[in-house]
Amino acid sequence: MIIDVHQHVFWHGRDDRGLVADLDEHGIDQAWLLTWEIPPEEDCLSTHSALNPCHLRGDGTHPGVPLSDVLIARDRYPDRFVVGYCPCPHKGDAPRLLEAAYRMHGARVCGEWKYQVLLDDPRCLNLFRKASELKMPVVLHFDAPYRPNETGEPTYDRLWCGGTVENLDRAMAACPNTVFLGHGPGFWREISGDADQAPQVYPEGPVTPGGRLCRLLEKRPNLYGDLSAGSGLGALKRDPANAVEFLTRFADQTLFGRDYYGPDLHEFLQTLDLGQEVRDKIYFRNALRLVPGAI
Repeated sequence: MIIDVHQHVFWHGRDDRGLVADLDEHGIDQAWLLTWEIPPEEDCLSTHSALNPCHLRGDGTHPGVPLSDVLIARDRYPDRFVVGYCPCPHKGDAPRLLEAAYRMHGARVCGEWKYQVLLDDPRCLNLFRKASELKMPVVLHFDAPYRPNETGEPTYDRLWCGGTVENLDRAMAACPNTVFLGHGPGFWREISGDADQAPQVYPEGPVTPGGRLCRLLEKRPNLYGDLSAGSGLGALKRDPANAVEFLTRFADQTLFGRDYYGPDLHEFLQTLDLGQEVRDKIYFRNALRLVPGAI
């Protein structure tokens, strides 16, 4: 069994039928289908080509992947998708919107959280506490606010999301009963102890000791690693020997996800010397533990 815990629909040129065809092609039984809400002030033109043109706003900005598209796909393929939804924490009453999606539309995952606000902002904490109350895991996207330039000086990235792992740690301290799944370049770069010296969005080269991510996973058992996208796969591929050690050590806290189409993560995982118990936890057991009865 394989559960993809990070997927979207009506994007990158494929509708829900195209997504299901891709799931079938790669032997994936079910996917967590996540929203990606984009407030107008956080719009980025470079993402428009990947999104559903039906939803373009009159001002030329795009709202991302709305709940309505997720529900269309779920209603057509109810056995294949778990509904995810994450309202913007600084627009409207996010906790009440999350609960409405849970009760009205069967949402069981709070995600994808992808906003230019610090994770330990009080408005985010209110949302995360509501997710805990509803027993909804929260899927978080990180993009680092600063990376070093060629001279080593920290350079601001206007597309940052969430802040740093320190912001995440404070959010988890304030919400100890909330389950968080970390994802994105800002999250997975922290697997290595030299994250502060890496200028690339997707760092390369051997993983060095002292990564903040490992310390945080040990400290916070309610934190999980979402292996999706180039960030998760890149963190493993940059150092395959470390990948085996990391996945074995944190087998109870890592989950298979793609955030796109294709077999890349699955094919790489097959090259690693992992025990069957570790594989099962990553591919589906941890997902079923976080969202029981989804399949």
